Amino acid sequence: MTTGIAASPYLEAAEARSKVARPGKVASAPAVRTRLMVNGATQEFDLDPRVTLLDALRERLGLTGTKKGCDRGQCGACTVLVNGRRINSCLSLVASHDGDEVVTIEGLGGAAGLHPVQAAFVKHDAFQCGYCTPGQVVSAVALLDESRGVALTDDEIRERMSGNLCRCGAYAGIVAAIREAGKQG
Repeated sequence: MTTGIAASPYLEAAEARSKVARPGKVASAPAVRTRLMVNGATQEFDLDPRVTLLDALRERLGLTGTKKGCDRGQCGACTVLVNGRRINSCLSLVASHDGDEVVTIEGLGGAAGLHPVQAAFVKHDAFQCGYCTPGQVVSAVALLDESRGVALTDDEIRERMSGNLCRCGAYAGIVAAIREAGKQG
């Protein structure tokens, strides 16, 4: 159980289903204690080891900026940073991240304002419905960190962002936003 956060009915139902005895299967998995640093705050969980990082972030911490798109690691809507690297949180078990630092879209920017990538996305209208935008922004932050200040061509940006899909087709604005944020350092 997370400190100070009530469990959602969705996660409680999933955990209850995992404890139903099935012929030839283990009746339940013992809870695993996991400690994460999420957006600068320490969080502890006692969860079924089969709970994904995405579900823990959304259902236990209320960080709903990270989206559940395809739930198969193909769309990138669930992209978060773990120890500075981008991952699809829908494919990663929270128990495998004990001691890790996780940054979600809510952890970018701060009291001073938007993160430069967020500001560039706004300036270049790099979103339409906005569903994929958090994953796109987090992935773009990682892309720029990975490039270490080297200017990327539009084709290189597209290739490195290929794990993040935009169903609305805002790709031209996304590439322009990343290009501008990269110039700002």
